[in-house]
Amino acid sequence: MSCMSQVHQSHLIMGGFVVVSGIAAYSTYKLVTLKSHHQREAHKENVYETAKYLNEYLLFHFGSPEEVLQLDFGPKNALENFPKRCAEECLAHALDGADIPSRALDIGCATGRSSFELARRYREVVGIDFSHSFVAACEQLKVAGTIDYNRQDEGDLTTQLKAVVDPAIDRSRTRFQQGDACNLPLDLGQFGCVLAANLICRLPTPFDFLNRLKSLVAPGGVLVITSPYTWLTEFTPKSTWLGGYKDKDGTPVMGFQTLQNSLRGSFDLVTHKDMPYIIRETARENQLGIAHCTVWRRKTDISVPMSEPRKARDGMVLR
Repeated sequence: MSCMSQVHQSHLIMGGFVVVSGIAAYSTYKLVTLKSHHQREAHKENVYETAKYLNEYLLFHFGSPEEVLQLDFGPKNALENFPKRCAEECLAHALDGADIPSRALDIGCATGRSSFELARRYREVVGIDFSHSFVAACEQLKVAGTIDYNRQDEGDLTTQLKAVVDPAIDRSRTRFQQGDACNLPLDLGQFGCVLAANLICRLPTPFDFLNRLKSLVAPGGVLVITSPYTWLTEFTPKSTWLGGYKDKDGTPVMGFQTLQNSLRGSFDLVTHKDMPYIIRETARENQLGIAHCTVWRRKTDISVPMSEPRKARDGMVLR
């Protein structure tokens, strides 16, 4: 082969390398760009980032019965503050013990009412929510103790209200952070109490969350899960629903049943009950929900084998 041919071949090889490298670099750039774009779009389209939902949940967490329902009739028992009642369920079943950390985790804390109520007992309370706007509101409530918000009355007509944290609560015991319940930080540690209020039917992969609980709740600690079991494909793919479907034999599968199957290896079921709640939208339109509240105790015998990984209905193992 002539020297000129070698040079020509070398140029071709190097040119090909540059082209391939350029394509690879461009592909990587496009992948990163698309991923960032999709993350921004997901953040933008998340209904829990909107002012409407922020105002509704501040009212849900901190509004008085008279502020929520201005009419003289309605389901009065549902007007008792739901996030406060969730925290009270935790406190009612909490145990004292040297080996049980005085730490509580409120996953899906929304605008923080339950987290602040848990601070009445626990020296450290961590509130985590996927919504950046919810976490920002929690931070303002922690610092200032109050936050102004608007209650929608009709159309564009609103009333300004003020959310107030009970001054008797030591707000310095709380801290809030944005996070994904299906992919929680590994350095959270263990807690004497974990609360997940109306969370599991809003997760894309609820089994990931359930499988993490045994490492989050300390032996002897309490776990409280509430849910109306409203499985919606806009939040959770059908293949990962905990209930609300028929299995391959045609047998109905319920969310509570799957909770029991998933948790029984590491937790004992203490009690369960129904808890009504109201989320106000306007003066004359409200969401009435009935959450199923389940209370669990982390088994103290850590040698108890954990439950088998659950499977989605398409046969995929969920870990």
